[in-house]
Amino acid sequence: MKVAILAFGSRGDTQPCVALGEGLGERGHEVTVVAAERYAPLMGGLTMAALSVDPVRIMESEEGQAWLRSGPLGFVRGFARIVEPLAERLVAEVDAAARDADLVLAPALGGMGGHLSDRYGMPHRILHFQPSHPTREFPNPLVRLRTLGSWGNRASYALIERLGWLVLGRMVNRLRATVLGLGPRRPRRDDTPVLCGVSPLVVPRPRDWPCHVHLTGYWRRPPRPLPGELLAFVEEGPPPVYVGFGSMSAPAWLGERVVEALELAGVRAVVQGLPVEPSSTLFLLGEADHAALFPLTAAVVHHGGAGTTATGLTAGVPNLVCPFFSDQHFWGARVAALGAGPDPLPVRRLTSAELAARLARAVPNRRLSALLRQEDGVRQAVDLLEVSG
Repeated sequence: MKVAILAFGSRGDTQPCVALGEGLGERGHEVTVVAAERYAPLMGGLTMAALSVDPVRIMESEEGQAWLRSGPLGFVRGFARIVEPLAERLVAEVDAAARDADLVLAPALGGMGGHLSDRYGMPHRILHFQPSHPTREFPNPLVRLRTLGSWGNRASYALIERLGWLVLGRMVNRLRATVLGLGPRRPRRDDTPVLCGVSPLVVPRPRDWPCHVHLTGYWRRPPRPLPGELLAFVEEGPPPVYVGFGSMSAPAWLGERVVEALELAGVRAVVQGLPVEPSSTLFLLGEADHAALFPLTAAVVHHGGAGTTATGLTAGVPNLVCPFFSDQHFWGARVAALGAGPDPLPVRRLTSAELAARLARAVPNRRLSALLRQEDGVRQAVDLLEVSG
């Protein structure tokens, strides 16, 4: 079976897609991962169709950072403003890469799997990296409140979806017509199978989810070797703290407060993506595999991206989540509820003293970590795809 996996997001979205692709490849399927060119080093033996549109470059721009901070409605509005100028090229590239596939796996945003299915007739499956199917048990992860009540929780999904369509619908249908030669599409609920690459140990499966929505467990790859220079730093003293905020653009003041907090806490650190100077107790990290690094640390301080949170919980060390926006608040709340770290500390409220204090009282959940390491979300997802694909 020829499978096209559309990975449109940052590394935290792309790496699970690669893990899923590798699992399919091991079963003899022919896999193409459609992703931004910068992620070519992640592909291993998989075939890649490189996109010229780079989501990380968009997010790192000044306009992109303002977009990310703008809340759910602002995010949707900004999507049309920022992405639409690039969308025609993106859709054409995806269409060329996936037109011969027997099965398309795609995220829900933009509905590209459905568009390809409409054009070529192949089945598609929806990929979720957050528990984003409607439920009464918690609100849409893009909503910062812990609960809106059972009715409000379920309604929040329809509201976010409706707002998204109000802003993006015209663009979507224009691209369907001009690039794909298709008629207009209306928002609708269907029974397209959904694979949610989240562990039920972290987010228990909602009781009101239908049977076509599957919570498979995390899609992980085996850890890869760390750079020798990094290993030497880790081994030359007490386990360091890791601090990194993924693709979030870190202002100078954030780097200053982090360094002050590390000094107050009296800890060594591996820091990634912050504007700080290296020292005998502070190692500046470029690229490295978090799955290999995190178990060697004393704690991990991060933004609460879905992928980083999964890796941090699996490592069995304390997680301190400092969310910037979007679903990061949801993951920070889950970490605290699971006893794997303190309450989230939003970046806008981060002070050196508060970060140091939370580092001092952060505790791990090693039992959860042991159970997560036993899970095989890739195998479960591939089994489901082979049965239904």
